[in-house]
Amino acid sequence: MSPSAKVPTCFFVADDDVYHPTRLARGPWGPHLSGNYVGGLLGRAVERQVSDPDLQPVRLTVDLLRPVAPQPLRVDAYGVRQGRRIQLVDAVMRQEDTMVARASALFLRRSEHPTATAWTLPITMPDIPPEPDVIPDDLPMLLQSYGRDPVHGSPGVGVDQWRHDGQKFVWMRETKFLVDDEPLSPFTRAAMAADVTSSLTHWSTAGLQFVNADYTLTLSRLPRGVHLGLASVTHYSQSGVATGVATIFDREGPIGSGMATALANSGFTPPPSIMPG
Repeated sequence: MSPSAKVPTCFFVADDDVYHPTRLARGPWGPHLSGNYVGGLLGRAVERQVSDPDLQPVRLTVDLLRPVAPQPLRVDAYGVRQGRRIQLVDAVMRQEDTMVARASALFLRRSEHPTATAWTLPITMPDIPPEPDVIPDDLPMLLQSYGRDPVHGSPGVGVDQWRHDGQKFVWMRETKFLVDDEPLSPFTRAAMAADVTSSLTHWSTAGLQFVNADYTLTLSRLPRGVHLGLASVTHYSQSGVATGVATIFDREGPIGSGMATALANSGFTPPPSIMPG
Protein backbone atom coordinates (compact mmCIF):
# COMPACT_ATOMS: atom_id res chain seq x y z
CA MET A 1 0.00 0.00 0.00
CA SER A 2 1.40 3.41 -0.94
CA PRO A 3 1.71 6.09 1.76
CA SER A 4 -1.06 8.15 0.12
CA ALA A 5 -3.43 5.17 0.16
CA LYS A 6 -3.16 5.06 3.96
CA VAL A 7 -4.62 8.54 4.33
CA PRO A 8 -8.31 8.34 5.29
CA THR A 9 -10.87 9.74 2.86
CA CYS A 10 -13.32 10.60 5.64
CA PHE A 11 -13.44 11.84 9.23
CA PHE A 12 -15.68 9.05 10.58
CA VAL A 13 -16.24 5.41 9.68
CA ALA A 14 -19.73 4.16 10.54
CA ASP A 15 -20.34 0.77 12.11
CA ASP A 16 -24.12 0.49 12.48
CA ASP A 17 -24.91 3.31 14.96
CA VAL A 18 -21.32 3.76 16.16
CA TYR A 19 -18.90 6.22 14.55
CA HIS A 20 -15.16 5.64 14.61
CA PRO A 21 -13.09 8.82 14.10
CA THR A 22 -10.15 8.64 11.75
CA ARG A 23 -6.85 10.36 12.44
CA LEU A 24 -7.88 13.31 10.25
CA ALA A 25 -10.55 14.30 12.77
CA ARG A 26 -8.03 15.60 15.33
CA GLY A 27 -8.53 19.24 16.27
CA PRO A 28 -6.21 22.10 17.22
CA TRP A 29 -6.73 21.90 21.00
CA GLY A 30 -4.77 18.81 21.98
CA PRO A 31 -5.53 15.15 21.21
CA HIS A 32 -9.27 15.69 20.77
CA LEU A 33 -11.68 15.84 17.85
CA SER A 34 -12.13 19.14 16.04
CA GLY A 35 -15.35 21.02 16.79
CA ASN A 36 -16.24 21.33 13.11
CA TYR A 37 -16.42 17.54 12.72
CA VAL A 38 -18.36 17.19 15.98
CA GLY A 39 -20.80 19.85 14.75
CA GLY A 40 -20.95 18.31 11.31
CA LEU A 41 -21.92 14.91 12.70
CA LEU A 42 -24.61 16.48 14.90
CA GLY A 43 -25.89 18.53 11.95
CA ARG A 44 -26.05 15.42 9.80
CA ALA A 45 -28.04 13.65 12.51
CA VAL A 46 -30.69 16.36 12.92
CA GLU A 47 -31.06 16.81 9.16
CA ARG A 48 -31.85 13.11 8.74
CA GLN A 49 -34.83 13.51 11.09
CA VAL A 50 -36.69 15.86 8.70
CA SER A 51 -38.01 14.41 5.44
CA ASP A 52 -40.10 17.34 4.16
CA PRO A 53 -38.00 19.17 1.50
CA ASP A 54 -39.92 22.42 2.07
CA LEU A 55 -38.74 22.59 5.67
CA GLN A 56 -35.43 24.44 5.62
CA PRO A 57 -32.81 24.17 8.37
CA VAL A 58 -32.39 27.75 9.61
CA ARG A 59 -30.53 27.35 12.90
CA LEU A 60 -28.11 24.88 14.43
CA THR A 61 -26.65 25.42 17.90
CA VAL A 62 -23.81 23.11 18.91
CA ASP A 63 -22.79 22.87 22.57
CA LEU A 64 -19.24 21.55 22.96
CA LEU A 65 -19.69 20.23 26.48
CA ARG A 66 -16.31 18.56 26.94
CA PRO A 67 -13.34 17.44 24.83
CA VAL A 68 -14.33 14.62 22.50
CA ALA A 69 -11.75 11.84 22.60
CA PRO A 70 -10.55 10.12 19.41
CA GLN A 71 -12.64 7.09 20.33
CA PRO A 72 -15.92 5.56 19.09
CA LEU A 73 -19.03 7.63 19.69
CA ARG A 74 -22.78 7.54 19.21
CA VAL A 75 -25.18 10.24 18.02
CA ASP A 76 -28.92 10.11 18.72
CA ALA A 77 -31.40 12.62 17.26
CA TYR A 78 -35.10 13.06 18.02
CA GLY A 79 -37.91 15.46 17.26
CA VAL A 80 -38.90 17.97 19.94
CA ARG A 81 -41.70 19.75 18.12
CA GLN A 82 -43.38 18.93 14.81
CA GLY A 83 -45.76 21.56 13.43
CA ARG A 84 -46.90 22.53 9.97
CA ARG A 85 -44.49 25.47 9.64
CA ILE A 86 -41.87 24.66 12.27
CA GLN A 87 -39.92 21.64 13.47
CA LEU A 88 -37.37 21.45 16.24
CA VAL A 89 -34.87 18.60 16.44
CA ASP A 90 -32.27 17.84 19.12
CA ALA A 91 -29.24 15.56 18.94
CA VAL A 92 -26.88 14.18 21.58
CA MET A 93 -23.35 12.82 21.13
CA ARG A 94 -22.09 10.29 23.69
CA GLN A 95 -18.91 8.44 24.45
CA GLU A 96 -19.22 5.54 26.91
CA ASP A 97 -22.60 6.84 28.12
CA THR A 98 -21.18 10.33 28.80
CA MET A 99 -22.69 13.25 26.91
CA VAL A 100 -19.83 15.10 25.20
CA ALA A 101 -21.78 17.40 22.84
CA ARG A 102 -25.33 18.23 21.88
CA ALA A 103 -27.19 20.25 19.26
CA SER A 104 -30.54 21.90 18.69
CA ALA A 105 -31.83 22.61 15.19
CA LEU A 106 -34.76 24.65 13.92
CA PHE A 107 -36.49 23.99 10.59
CA LEU A 108 -38.95 26.47 9.03
CA ARG A 109 -41.27 26.05 6.06
CA ARG A 110 -40.42 28.08 2.96
CA SER A 111 -43.16 30.39 1.67
CA GLU A 112 -43.79 33.40 -0.56
CA HIS A 113 -41.15 36.04 0.13
CA PRO A 114 -42.03 39.68 0.96
CA THR A 115 -40.88 42.27 -1.58
CA ALA A 116 -39.83 45.02 0.87
CA THR A 117 -36.14 45.71 1.50
CA ALA A 118 -34.60 45.54 4.99
CA TRP A 119 -31.26 47.05 6.01
CA THR A 120 -28.21 44.86 6.52
CA LEU A 121 -24.53 45.52 7.00
CA PRO A 122 -22.82 45.62 3.58
CA ILE A 123 -19.80 43.30 3.40
CA THR A 124 -17.59 42.52 0.42
CA MET A 125 -15.76 39.20 0.46
CA PRO A 126 -12.45 38.64 -1.32
CA ASP A 127 -12.68 36.57 -4.48
CA ILE A 128 -12.73 32.79 -4.13
CA PRO A 129 -9.12 31.64 -4.65
CA PRO A 130 -8.21 29.36 -7.55
CA GLU A 131 -7.94 25.65 -6.84
CA PRO A 132 -4.39 24.30 -6.42
CA ASP A 133 -3.08 21.99 -9.13
CA VAL A 134 -2.46 19.24 -6.56
CA ILE A 135 -4.25 18.74 -3.23
CA PRO A 136 -2.17 16.82 -0.65
CA ASP A 137 -3.85 13.63 0.53
CA ASP A 138 -3.62 14.61 4.19
CA LEU A 139 -5.21 18.05 3.70
CA PRO A 140 -8.65 18.00 5.43
CA MET A 141 -9.81 21.28 3.90
CA LEU A 142 -8.67 24.04 1.57
CA LEU A 143 -8.35 27.33 3.44
CA GLN A 144 -7.48 30.78 2.13
CA SER A 145 -7.18 33.40 4.87
CA TYR A 146 -7.36 37.17 4.41
CA GLY A 147 -6.58 40.00 6.80
CA ARG A 148 -3.24 41.76 6.45
CA ASP A 149 -3.66 41.18 2.72
CA PRO A 150 -7.41 41.56 2.12
CA VAL A 151 -7.13 40.88 -1.61
CA HIS A 152 -4.86 37.88 -2.12
CA GLY A 153 -4.54 36.46 1.39
CA SER A 154 -2.52 33.31 1.92
CA PRO A 155 -3.20 29.55 2.06
CA GLY A 156 -3.86 27.88 5.40
CA VAL A 157 -5.26 29.03 8.71
CA GLY A 158 -4.62 32.75 9.23
CA VAL A 159 -1.69 32.60 11.65
CA ASP A 160 -0.24 35.78 10.13
CA GLN A 161 -3.16 37.09 8.07
CA TRP A 162 -5.49 37.30 11.08
CA ARG A 163 -2.87 38.68 13.48
CA HIS A 164 -3.96 42.29 13.06
CA ASP A 165 -6.66 44.61 14.36
CA GLY A 166 -8.74 44.79 11.17
CA GLN A 167 -11.49 42.68 9.61
CA LYS A 168 -10.68 39.06 8.80
CA PHE A 169 -11.99 36.71 6.10
CA VAL A 170 -11.65 33.09 5.04
CA TRP A 171 -12.77 30.91 2.13
CA MET A 172 -12.83 27.15 2.67
CA ARG A 173 -13.70 23.94 0.91
CA GLU A 174 -13.84 20.49 2.45
CA THR A 175 -11.67 17.90 0.69
CA LYS A 176 -12.87 14.81 2.59
CA PHE A 177 -16.15 13.08 3.33
CA LEU A 178 -17.61 13.35 6.82
CA VAL A 179 -18.88 9.76 7.11
CA ASP A 180 -17.57 6.93 4.92
CA ASP A 181 -17.99 7.87 1.24
CA GLU A 182 -21.25 9.79 1.78
CA PRO A 183 -21.34 13.12 -0.09
CA LEU A 184 -21.66 16.20 2.12
CA SER A 185 -25.11 17.77 2.11
CA PRO A 186 -25.24 21.59 1.85
CA PHE A 187 -26.43 21.81 5.46
CA THR A 188 -23.70 19.53 6.80
CA ARG A 189 -21.11 21.54 4.88
CA ALA A 190 -22.41 24.73 6.50
CA ALA A 191 -22.53 23.11 9.94
CA MET A 192 -18.84 22.24 9.64
CA ALA A 193 -17.81 25.65 8.32
CA ALA A 194 -19.62 27.59 11.06
CA ASP A 195 -17.22 26.26 13.70
CA VAL A 196 -14.52 28.46 12.13
CA THR A 197 -16.46 31.49 13.43
CA SER A 198 -14.67 31.22 16.75
CA SER A 199 -11.14 31.20 15.35
CA LEU A 200 -11.90 33.97 12.87
CA THR A 201 -13.61 36.39 15.25
CA HIS A 202 -11.51 35.73 18.37
CA TRP A 203 -8.11 35.94 16.66
CA SER A 204 -6.25 39.03 17.87
CA THR A 205 -2.92 40.79 17.36
CA ALA A 206 -1.49 38.19 19.78
CA GLY A 207 -2.99 35.18 17.98
CA LEU A 208 -5.86 32.93 19.08
CA GLN A 209 -6.25 32.94 22.85
CA PHE A 210 -9.84 31.69 23.19
CA VAL A 211 -11.38 28.22 22.83
CA ASN A 212 -15.06 28.06 21.88
CA ALA A 213 -17.66 26.50 24.15
CA ASP A 214 -20.38 26.54 21.52
CA TYR A 215 -21.33 27.90 18.13
CA THR A 216 -24.56 28.73 16.33
CA LEU A 217 -25.22 28.67 12.60
CA THR A 218 -28.15 30.56 11.08
CA LEU A 219 -29.15 30.27 7.42
CA SER A 220 -31.56 32.25 5.24
CA ARG A 221 -31.03 29.58 2.59
CA LEU A 222 -28.86 26.53 2.04
CA PRO A 223 -25.44 27.12 0.50
CA ARG A 224 -24.88 26.48 -3.20
CA GLY A 225 -21.60 25.03 -4.33
CA VAL A 226 -18.67 23.67 -2.34
CA HIS A 227 -17.02 26.94 -1.25
CA LEU A 228 -18.06 28.71 1.95
CA GLY A 229 -16.66 32.00 3.19
CA LEU A 230 -16.78 33.84 6.51
CA ALA A 231 -16.27 37.53 7.25
CA SER A 232 -15.72 38.63 10.85
CA VAL A 233 -18.26 41.18 12.03
CA THR A 234 -17.87 41.54 15.82
CA HIS A 235 -15.70 40.47 18.73
CA TYR A 236 -16.48 41.45 22.31
CA SER A 237 -14.56 40.12 25.31
CA GLN A 238 -13.99 40.81 28.99
CA SER A 239 -12.78 38.83 32.03
CA GLY A 240 -11.74 35.87 29.90
CA VAL A 241 -15.10 35.48 28.13
CA ALA A 242 -15.65 36.31 24.45
CA THR A 243 -18.41 36.32 21.87
CA GLY A 244 -17.99 36.77 18.14
CA VAL A 245 -20.20 36.97 15.05
CA ALA A 246 -19.35 36.33 11.40
CA THR A 247 -21.34 36.58 8.18
CA ILE A 248 -21.38 33.39 6.10
CA PHE A 249 -21.18 33.45 2.30
CA ASP A 250 -21.33 31.10 -0.64
CA ARG A 251 -20.18 32.11 -4.11
CA GLU A 252 -23.52 33.87 -4.75
CA GLY A 253 -23.52 36.08 -1.63
CA PRO A 254 -24.33 36.15 2.09
CA ILE A 255 -26.54 33.35 3.37
CA GLY A 256 -26.45 33.58 7.16
CA SER A 257 -24.37 34.07 10.27
CA GLY A 258 -22.16 32.26 12.72
CA MET A 259 -21.87 33.09 16.42
CA ALA A 260 -19.43 31.59 18.90
CA THR A 261 -18.85 32.04 22.62
CA ALA A 262 -15.43 31.23 24.04
CA LEU A 263 -13.21 31.11 27.11
CA ALA A 264 -9.65 32.41 27.42
CA ASN A 265 -7.35 29.49 26.67
CA SER A 266 -3.85 28.96 25.32
CA GLY A 267 -2.47 26.04 23.34
CA PHE A 268 -4.03 26.45 19.90
CA THR A 269 -2.01 24.16 17.61
CA PRO A 270 -3.66 23.41 14.26
CA PRO A 271 -2.58 20.36 12.26
CA PRO A 272 0.54 21.03 10.13
CA SER A 273 -1.46 20.28 6.96
CA ILE A 274 -3.48 23.51 7.30
CA MET A 275 -0.64 25.73 8.47
CA PRO A 276 0.61 28.43 6.05
CA GLY A 277 3.49 27.51 3.79
